[in-house]
Amino acid sequence: MSTHDDQGLFLHHITVRFGGLLALDDVSLRVPPGRVVGIIGPNGAGKTTLFNVICGFVAPQSGAITLDGRPLRPRPHRLHRHGIARTLQGVGQFGGLTVLENVQVGQRRKAKAEEAYAALERCGVAEYAGAYPASLPYAKRKRVELARALVARPRILMLDEPAGGLDADEIGWLADLIRDAGTTVLLVEHHMDLVMSVCDEILVLDFGKPIALGTPGEIRTNPKVAEAYLGAAA
Repeated sequence: MSTHDDQGLFLHHITVRFGGLLALDDVSLRVPPGRVVGIIGPNGAGKTTLFNVICGFVAPQSGAITLDGRPLRPRPHRLHRHGIARTLQGVGQFGGLTVLENVQVGQRRKAKAEEAYAALERCGVAEYAGAYPASLPYAKRKRVELARALVARPRILMLDEPAGGLDADEIGWLADLIRDAGTTVLLVEHHMDLVMSVCDEILVLDFGKPIALGTPGEIRTNPKVAEAYLGAAA
């Protein structure tokens, strides 16, 4: 029987190796219900690998995942059964389907047209419902990707670098959407202003190892975090 302390997604001592490369080194994280949790770090830190473990694309050599206190053994095609939806770093839409049809297939069952249209409205791209994704600017396609994730009404929304390729106005809109998502959000992002403005808690990885976990204020002033980023840029 799960308790309040068990609620949410837990990563317990996750370790991943690719041959001789240690991609994740004993990473633990709790993602409580209704919170926005960020995962940041320099390039190659292991952020996307961690997402791939949660989604079942990568099997860890050791460690475990639990959801509400119960073991979670994720498989990519069954994520929706656990109420988990993920966006990709780019845009992975079907070119032969309209924008509306692309959003409809984001649901655990095929969404009704009105549900998909409502998600497009929420993301500010309902006017493109009948268009094909390739005809849209990149920023609009990013919004379609978000609509496709949101139409599933996920309990956990995983966003993999959603601000990539967006301008300042689009990033401001994205921040508002994340704050008002009404669900748990797990965010991997390089845009630090976005991360600091929307996250309740942030995990920092460096070469696969967790080096800091705390509020945006704590992360902003943590010398280990500054050293990781300055070292990566040097």
